[in-house]
Amino acid sequence: MSFFPTGSSAVNPESGPAKVSTRTLRAAIEDALIYSFTRTNLELVLAEELQLTWTNDACDPSEADTKRALIDGYIHPWPLPQLVAFARRLDAEVEISETYLVDLRRYIDAYDRGGGVEGPTKNLIFAANGPKPDIVLQDAVSNDIEIVANAEHCLVYEQPIPAEGMRFSHLIRWWRAREGLPETLFDDRAVGHELHRRLAASLDSEAERVVFEAYAGRYKASYDIPALIPQVYLHYDPYDQRTRRGLSSGLPLARQRLDFLLLFSDRQRVVIEVDGKQHYAQGDQANPALYSEMVAEDRRLRLAGYEVYRFGGYELTQKQNSAAMVQNFFTQLAERMK
Repeated sequence: MSFFPTGSSAVNPESGPAKVSTRTLRAAIEDALIYSFTRTNLELVLAEELQLTWTNDACDPSEADTKRALIDGYIHPWPLPQLVAFARRLDAEVEISETYLVDLRRYIDAYDRGGGVEGPTKNLIFAANGPKPDIVLQDAVSNDIEIVANAEHCLVYEQPIPAEGMRFSHLIRWWRAREGLPETLFDDRAVGHELHRRLAASLDSEAERVVFEAYAGRYKASYDIPALIPQVYLHYDPYDQRTRRGLSSGLPLARQRLDFLLLFSDRQRVVIEVDGKQHYAQGDQANPALYSEMVAEDRRLRLAGYEVYRFGGYELTQKQNSAAMVQNFFTQLAERMK
């Protein structure tokens, strides 16, 4: 089904470290496909074997005048994390010339060395709006968990997290299936609004609501962007804080829940924290111990590969144009994470 040319535009693996970007990785993917398949076979690989979605409204795949245009019609809008995920699929699932696989692997390795969290996301428990869930290990060997009480007060995304990150479009499809909302009666917009209301119900403060609603405005342009996921369980302690402090094992785990989490890819995880007085004071009295616990946990998260950004409750609720400030922050963050 494939053929390999005598000439090649692949990067020489001995030419030095690859500089991975949307442009360079897309070019490497295009070359790998162009020089590995005939035009007829390429259409089959993209549409049937890889089951990609055609994105060019101006023409059909059969009307693309070159192989590069055909490939571009499937992958052109993709950001870097999605291209990396696709390069991994080509390496694992498609018969590509080893010459071009070496090139793709160099870019994948360069991307992996760029930082982020090691290992895949396994459990996503979020949007808790009631009593703490009671979680047990159903299978400790496989790290399978089960919520045995209070499951109705939180959401659990039980599907594998896509390599390109968790997008709002993924959550919409999941919520549609979870709630049994047929496409004939509920379009994506209606499902998205219902999901938005459920997520908003988990927010703890007006300051969190400012952040959440400011980001939700970005969904008007596209649902195919990273979802802002509220109240995500990071650690889990089966005991409440009073019980834990009375045990010989010491203090409760710090920051069991994250205010917000953005999964830009399988490696790029961004934490957004909204700080009220309870983070650094007891009543109106500053508490250095609380503050030190907070910054120590920030250090731990950053060393684990997370990015952490903090908003002060005051700047979100007591200053004018706070929503515009948050929107500008998310615009800059999205640009940085490309």
